Amino acid sequence: MSSFLHSLHPSLDHEKGDAKVGLLGEGRLIAGIDKGLQGMCVNERRKLTVPPHLAYGSTGAGDVVPPDTTLVFDIHLLDLWNKADMVVTKTITTPKDCKRSVMRTDFVRYHFNGTLLDGTVFDSSYTRKQTQDSLVGEGWLIKGMDEGLLGMCVGEIRNIIIPPFKAYGEKGSDILHPPLIQVKRFPPQATLVFDVLLVDIHNPKDNVTIEDQVVPESCTRKTVVGDYVRYHYNGTFLNGITFDTSYQRNSTYNTYIGMGYVIAGMDQGLLGACTGERRRVIIPPHMAYGEQGAGNVIPPSAVLVFDVHVIDFHNPNDTVCNETTGENDLVHYHYNCTLVDGTPLFSSHDYDNLQDAVLGSDKVIDGLDVGLRGMCVGEKRVITVPPHLGHGEKGATGVPGSAVLVFDIEMMSFEKGVPPGYLFVWIQDSPANLFEALDVNKNEEVPQEEFGEFIKLQVAEGKGRIKPWTGHGAGYLRHVQQPGPE
Repeated sequence: MSSFLHSLHPSLDHEKGDAKVGLLGEGRLIAGIDKGLQGMCVNERRKLTVPPHLAYGSTGAGDVVPPDTTLVFDIHLLDLWNKADMVVTKTITTPKDCKRSVMRTDFVRYHFNGTLLDGTVFDSSYTRKQTQDSLVGEGWLIKGMDEGLLGMCVGEIRNIIIPPFKAYGEKGSDILHPPLIQVKRFPPQATLVFDVLLVDIHNPKDNVTIEDQVVPESCTRKTVVGDYVRYHYNGTFLNGITFDTSYQRNSTYNTYIGMGYVIAGMDQGLLGACTGERRRVIIPPHMAYGEQGAGNVIPPSAVLVFDVHVIDFHNPNDTVCNETTGENDLVHYHYNCTLVDGTPLFSSHDYDNLQDAVLGSDKVIDGLDVGLRGMCVGEKRVITVPPHLGHGEKGATGVPGSAVLVFDIEMMSFEKGVPPGYLFVWIQDSPANLFEALDVNKNEEVPQEEFGEFIKLQVAEGKGRIKPWTGHGAGYLRHVQQPGPE
């Protein structure tokens, strides 16, 4: 099998400053050199004495080598490769937790030390204090590096050996590093060795990712566009290095969300959060600080990781809610009911009327009855009902057995109720002489019509409360047979 070698001849190549490149075993070298180079290792030095019949024989070589001359070569082998060689990778260290590895079309940031096969350093990103940033598999890099980076994880250190035909080939190359134009030459037919540390990875098609959510059991409302949120955060890069934290300042970060006051990824990553919730928000650079970065803090094209703790939030349009729904109240609400996987079951929006129910009267499933309490007019709430507070193991019409139900509720209005068995209750003190107050025309009689008008007047003046009238709206109640309290 033929191999290419780089070697130095002391009297000729050293003077010229260039290495000799030769193909071994193909008759392109004199027989003595061809034979003498076999078995050599890179960086090995060897003295070869070549007799005339294995050199230039009785004819010599022009004015340089006389006829019948024995030649002595001091050889220093610099490089060695074969046309059948492939890119060779060796993992030096790798993180225990690797959630994602490099694929074609990914954008990576990495540090490297680059040497020739003999150990000669030709470049290092560390000396520039700046990562090498590039798309993978799109022709931005030499072919061997495109191949060698595939499958790497953030934090992994890998040794990559690239043969010349997958590097800079027969011509070599000059590399330029602005603004200090440093020119370093890759020799022709040079094998390149890179020790690479992968710092960052993302894909231009990536969106914001939410991970490690810890949601409080009680979550009556989630953040929406326009809310003002107070939250703590730790900000790190993908390699775990911290770039900022609100905890050190002992002060929350406060902002409106969904309105462009923060980077686009955080605007999106804070939506749908509950008060007290913790979540990890992973933001690709095109939704963070992009190719420019941010000063000396955020490098160009950096993925940002925020571990967020939502302290509280409100909306400037929020109104003060002095009265909330409770037992015996008649509530009027809209709802969408789905399974946990999002499969729709029922919706009040499919009908002309709102859904209504008297809380505590066993007219709706227990879980929904509990979830509808404590709500303000205009409040939206998601209520998750387990099977034992829903339709149980048997299910109901349109509802599978043992199904967890999810209700998206909007409270439209409600009327305060009265205790069971009552039609009317006084809110203020009743008249000292009730009959006299009822006998409006003073004829010592109180017919039904007169009694009714009196009650209406007390309700209108806020002195009493009448039992709300229930006209069940279309939707969930009409189409699902609700289980009783037993």
